Amino acid sequence: MQLYKILDKNCCQTNLAAKNKADILRKFSVQAKKSEVLSDLSEDFIFKKLNEREKQGSTGFGNGIALPHTRLKELDEFLFFIINVPGGVKFEATDKKKVKLFFVIFGPADQPEKYLKILAEISRTISSKKLFNSLVKTSSSEALYETFLKETRFMENKGENKEKLKLLFLILYVDDLIYDILEFFIQEDIEGATILESTGMGQYVSAIPLFAGFLNFMSDKKNHSKTIIATIPENKLQTITAGIEKITGDLDEKQGAMIFTVDISHYKGSMKML
Repeated sequence: MQLYKILDKNCCQTNLAAKNKADILRKFSVQAKKSEVLSDLSEDFIFKKLNEREKQGSTGFGNGIALPHTRLKELDEFLFFIINVPGGVKFEATDKKKVKLFFVIFGPADQPEKYLKILAEISRTISSKKLFNSLVKTSSSEALYETFLKETRFMENKGENKEKLKLLFLILYVDDLIYDILEFFIQEDIEGATILESTGMGQYVSAIPLFAGFLNFMSDKKNHSKTIIATIPENKLQTITAGIEKITGDLDEKQGAMIFTVDISHYKGSMKML
């Protein structure tokens, strides 16, 4: 989720002061009205909904941070803004500490999955102590907005620049081919793979009396296999598949091998050989 697309600069505010939780929620309602997203709703209504959510359990999760939020059936888009209170305010946080930084979120009632993703993304972003300190010390609404924007765009760009990979599975029933396959992998800069000893269903089916005689013609090699697991660049999938088939033959026509891949949504580290 690209947080900068729902972060409203007009609602962000620094150096806010509040007497208590109800007071700060009321001030959030005033700030929220500065956005076109909530322009048709009254401050009293917005305050009521924020307060109702807090009664379910405080959104102050500790370390000086809170994520007040509410879902409204009147909305069809999301709104997010940041408030800093340098002096802190008691907010019934889990660690009992005053909250100095608030990330306020409003969203449609009928988009719970997207709503949870936004909450999770904000929570992940603000886990940085450096960012927390920068936002608390920021003296202007403009700087508050720009500081958060810079951090989130950096994180998104970092993710976008990460190479897209596929997880490749190659199941081989012919042991003699494995060394040729691994040599090919090295040539294609696939520097690491996991090889699992696996068993085909033939070993078990042949133990069933009904099929025992029928499957006697199967060699023992048909019952044992090796599964090679490796990560490969998405843009080299066709090249690598073609290279494997030069070794195994056309996999749509020959028996004894199968290849398939799955998408990788997230990864850290590598399978490179030590």
